[in-house]
Order: sequence, then structure tokens, then C-alpha cells
Amino acid sequence: MASVRNIEWLGVEDYLVGEQAAEVRHEYVAGAVYAMVGSTARHNLLALGLAARLHAHLSGSPCKTFISDMKVRSADAFYYPDVVVTCQPVAPNAVYLTEPTLIVEVLSESTEARDRLEKWTAYRALPSLSEYVLIAQDRPAVEVYRRSENGWNQISLGAGETVELASVAFEVSLDELYAGLPAT
Repeated sequence: MASVRNIEWLGVEDYLVGEQAAEVRHEYVAGAVYAMVGSTARHNLLALGLAARLHAHLSGSPCKTFISDMKVRSADAFYYPDVVVTCQPVAPNAVYLTEPTLIVEVLSESTEARDRLEKWTAYRALPSLSEYVLIAQDRPAVEVYRRSENGWNQISLGAGETVELASVAFEVSLDELYAGLPAT
């Protein structure tokens, strides 16, 4: 999901109220508000495909899967991950999560640096987060960042390999995840 620098300075409450009525989604970082713009078909199909598989896998468990319209709050920021799973109770009218277990971002040229730096820095400060996943659009490639006793470990995967998301006991092959996508 690309972002456009349309900066307005707001307090958290004003942001949350405004976001409920906004026609365009906005991310919030320390008072700055950034408008979000659309994404590609590949981006949407990758995110939706993974979210659908996670939703089916987690059915009947306390864990819930959300797609790109659910915000995650980290300190003084609100982001819209492409896919997020929480295993904590969620109020029916919640508009953001504070205890994600798993966060997934599908990389695009316009957001990759932000996903790797700014968002990753904010997300890894969340005590509940066990895994952060980055999915490439242009080729079968996935990076999994997994919390361990000694910090964070990175696992890079490519075509023919299987992604294991230990935080939710889930596996999917990259071949399956990327099957049927439109050509780049």
C-alpha cells in the first residue's frame, strides 16, 4: 500500500474520530497523518490469499485474522498492516489492535523502505508480536522475522520453500501462495 505525504498534525483522539469518517485511509505517526493510496492486483491477491488461509486455519481458535482495514497501534503510531493476527480478545467495535501476534506486509516499491525501517522499528517494540512477515510482489520471496529469547531471527525463503509461521502453527508453500497471480 503506497503512502502519499499529505501531512496534517493531529492529536490521537482527533485522528481516530476523523479516520472513522474519512473516505481515504490514513496512517498516524507522532501527530503526522499520511494518506494511503491504492495497491496493485498482485498486492491485493497476495494479502487476501494469505489472510484467507490464516482465517480458515485459525477458525475455532482464540486467534483472529484481519486485513488491511484494521489498524495496529504502536506507541504514538497507527499503521494499517496488510494482514494482522491477534490471539487476544477483540471488542466488536474495535478500530485498532494493540496486541498483534503476527503482522504481514506485502512490499511495494513505494513502501518497502518504510515497511523495513519505520514500521519494523515500531512493530518490534510491541511485546505481543511474535512474527513479522514481508512478502515480495515481484517474485516468490518471503522474509520472516521471529522473536526468540535472544532477540529477533530472520529467515529468508524463496520459490519451492515453505513458510512456517510458528506463532499460529501455520505453514504454506510459496508456490501455493503465489499460484495464479497475474504476471508482473
